[in-house]
Amino acid sequence: MDLGIAGRTAVVCASTQGLGRACAVELARAGCTVVVNGRSEDSTRAAAEELAAETGATVVPVAGDLGDHAVQDALLSAAGPADILVNNNGGPPFRDFREVDEEALLAGVRANMATPIRLVQQVVDGMVERRFGRIVNITSGSVKMPLAGLDLSSGARAGLTGFLAGVARSVAHANVTINFLLPGSFDTRRLRSGQEAAAANAGVTPEVVADGQRASIPAGRFGEPAEFGAACAYLCSAQAGFVTGQSLLIDGGAYPGVL
Repeated sequence: MDLGIAGRTAVVCASTQGLGRACAVELARAGCTVVVNGRSEDSTRAAAEELAAETGATVVPVAGDLGDHAVQDALLSAAGPADILVNNNGGPPFRDFREVDEEALLAGVRANMATPIRLVQQVVDGMVERRFGRIVNITSGSVKMPLAGLDLSSGARAGLTGFLAGVARSVAHANVTINFLLPGSFDTRRLRSGQEAAAANAGVTPEVVADGQRASIPAGRFGEPAEFGAACAYLCSAQAGFVTGQSLLIDGGAYPGVL
């Protein structure tokens, strides 16, 4: 399927590994110039080189902490005006809500709400002027199904969803869409590190923890990052112009609700 975005410029935050990288891969395959981002200069450059070699696309690396305004500005100016923005950032670690002090609370809100909002503010008017824009925010399945220990992640990401819900409706007339992707359990380094930590606490092997997690997913498996990347690429496509303000949950059926 031709997504109709060849020649567009896409900025994908936190995209040297995991779900962010999967999104960058699919957008590059669709013909976009892609700006990738990671904290480390070396890993970001390596990811860009690998992605360019794999897809033949132009890939521009911008390393640095997304919380730094200078890094945000460098991302958005690296390859010219952004037609596509994929907001992504690591979430806070598992923590009992009683242990979340004010400093940790504000850090979580900055990373998972304030930073993506600022990036949207920086790009949205240009998108409106050009009559094309696709903004995808990677949040979490915990926005719909909060989990104990992920309270800060759930709260900040739900806040981002609510904040941008009205914004999405205000720019839809200009062929600018804002949507949300809510991942469940995907086979990424973050998932495996969580399994290792849980296994150490329980005195079992990571495989035992992984088997228990799979058993709770109706699909009977973890998601593949490429599946997530493909969903992101669709929401960024020319064909998705009538989809906006939506939260797409990709979790293998783990969420038991109807809506």
